[in-house]
Amino acid sequence: MASAVMNMTTAALDWVSVAFDAPLARAVVFGVHIDGHLVVEVLLVAVILFQLTRKSYKPPKKPLTEKEIDDLCEEWVPEPLHPSISEDMKAEPPTLESAAGPHTIIDGKEVVNFASANYLGLIGNEKIIDSCVSSLEKYGVGSCGPRGFYGTIDVHLDCEERIAKFMGTPDSILYSYGISTIFSVIPAFCKKGDIIVADEGVHWGVQNGLHLSRSTVVYFKHNDMKSLENTLEKLTRGNKQAEKIRRYIVVEAVYQNSGQIAPLDEIVQLKEKYHFRVILDESHSFGVLGNSGRGLAEYYGVPVEKIDIITAGMGNALATDGGFCTGSVRVVDHQRLSSSGYVFSASLPPFLASAAVSAVNYLEGNPSVLTSLRSNIALLWKGLSDVPGLTIGSHPLSPIVFLKLKKSTGSSKGDLELLNNIADRMLKEDSVFIVSTKRSVLDKCRLPVGIRLFVSAGHSESDIRKVSDSLRRVATTTLAEHL
Repeated sequence: MASAVMNMTTAALDWVSVAFDAPLARAVVFGVHIDGHLVVEVLLVAVILFQLTRKSYKPPKKPLTEKEIDDLCEEWVPEPLHPSISEDMKAEPPTLESAAGPHTIIDGKEVVNFASANYLGLIGNEKIIDSCVSSLEKYGVGSCGPRGFYGTIDVHLDCEERIAKFMGTPDSILYSYGISTIFSVIPAFCKKGDIIVADEGVHWGVQNGLHLSRSTVVYFKHNDMKSLENTLEKLTRGNKQAEKIRRYIVVEAVYQNSGQIAPLDEIVQLKEKYHFRVILDESHSFGVLGNSGRGLAEYYGVPVEKIDIITAGMGNALATDGGFCTGSVRVVDHQRLSSSGYVFSASLPPFLASAAVSAVNYLEGNPSVLTSLRSNIALLWKGLSDVPGLTIGSHPLSPIVFLKLKKSTGSSKGDLELLNNIADRMLKEDSVFIVSTKRSVLDKCRLPVGIRLFVSAGHSESDIRKVSDSLRRVATTTLAEHL
């Protein structure tokens, strides 16, 4: 058997040798010598090209029978629209039965309210109510259209002019919803390929704007100017491409997630050194910081024109709703055609714009309200300075007094359970309404959770003492095992 195989192999090799030695294999065509190897290579190339140009084989489609279709439909299980909801995810927040002033009604009982950002105490102000009533009688409830499609009313223009005049900027633009302001403004200016350097503690609205912009986003440590400078240095040093693209720094004036105040003077210095633009959200500082409530720029004595874009929600200090963006005429005009929250949303109800104008007029005519607010903040700081197990993490001038655990449980979930227990007990036992920093699953903020107390100029000294005493008593018993 082996000898037969050897004989066949030898015969095959002899045939190949004869073929390559044949006269045809050594032919000369147009002066070119063609040997056997070249013939084989040409044939291989031809075969490869033939295979590449062939259409791929597709098996014939056989239609499914009715029974097979029914079986597949019975077996198909759709993907859930949301993850399974656990018991700790089910929330039943207290329901307010009256205006969210310094005192409100919950479940038929009057409580002291430190859960609403009514910083100037303007909820229930008679002048603002009168302006709203007059506006309702004149314009009705809503505008029934976006600003660019028959939704612009003269009171909108009056409000934009009033805010710009108060802030000392050339122009401003109104938005219908406070939180949509910042996450509409950022994508209007920041595009794919741009660089954004943002504080890691920004709230969800800013995070959403950063995501929608599709820009390259780099975070720096919360309120850490050394970290910011190092980040700017790494992005620009020796990077010739960085000189050709737009670059932004995004920060909050008063951080919603910590109560800290951004050092604007240092940020402006770094902005000018590394040639970045600044987008500043003043939702919790407008009407609060500065000698006349004009915000962070006034507080630090920084010329407002050095800040490229300023945004703010009006639902905090001005006791209304909506938001605004203020800056140069070009910055404002650009948004009227490119900002989704402005172009596609029905315009701000006229009575809310009237309320905003009245609130700004009240603030400008009654600067003493800022003195009352700062006095209440200082009094609350004094009352909460020695609460067992909790420490104040906010700035002394912030209207958000932020309390966090001195000793964490090791997880945000465990920390929130303790803090929610404190808030629930204070409401049930002492009729004091406070809130913890509950965050949605979409919120990517990395800062520690805590308790937020929103201070108002409308709070009395007895209100401050009551929340201080209640928090000290409840925290002592709740955190006894944790300390």
